[in-house]
Amino acid sequence: MKNILITGASTGIGAETARHLSKENRIFVHFFSSKEPAESVASDIEENGGRAVLIQADLSKEAGCRSLFESVAQHTDRLDVLINNAGGLIRRQAVREYEWSLMEEVFALNTFSAMLVTSLCMPLLDKGDDPCIINLTSIGMRHGGPTATIYAASKGALDSFTRGIAKELAPAIRVNAVAPGVILTPFHDKVTAPEKMEELRQITPLQRNGEAIHVARAIKFIIENDFVNGETIDINGGLFMR
Repeated sequence: MKNILITGASTGIGAETARHLSKENRIFVHFFSSKEPAESVASDIEENGGRAVLIQADLSKEAGCRSLFESVAQHTDRLDVLINNAGGLIRRQAVREYEWSLMEEVFALNTFSAMLVTSLCMPLLDKGDDPCIINLTSIGMRHGGPTATIYAASKGALDSFTRGIAKELAPAIRVNAVAPGVILTPFHDKVTAPEKMEELRQITPLQRNGEAIHVARAIKFIIENDFVNGETIDINGGLFMR
């Protein structure tokens, strides 16, 4: 049984990943405001033969990150997998209109939280079985994300953090990232118009937008392949190629 912490696991990619990894594992399901969806995910985990531990915390604040760690540490002294998935665009803003408060909010949620949670969890990861860390970045860091440049920059910083600690923590702990493209989750509901989603679908070589399960499968691959380190795997249907 692996102990797996997934931040932002109540909906979207985090929720699907929790379900996909649930069999015979203990999943720490972090959420902030979406309590009922998180409880539904926990129920699915139990039905799939896993164990679920629900933890509520506001990861945009230092106190919330520390509270999350303390809650995990109350249940286990070993963490095998840390998946830093919590994040959000929050709202679009043109470069000519940048507000300091929004920049702080976006980086706190998408970058600082992952960095601090990772740091706090090190004593637990040190005792893990083939421990690994997986950060969720974004295709936005590849394309720049017009009007979402603050978000894209925060994910670019997380990508750089991934490579840095992959070298620092090797060979004991592997660190990788997954960069989702346009994925059909609640993430886009308030920040991307339906016509824009259709435009993105049309310009994607596979002619479709992705599902959360596509990202969850990539995460499972990274966990199981112990020779993958310092890598960012793009899951975007060919919208970005390198």
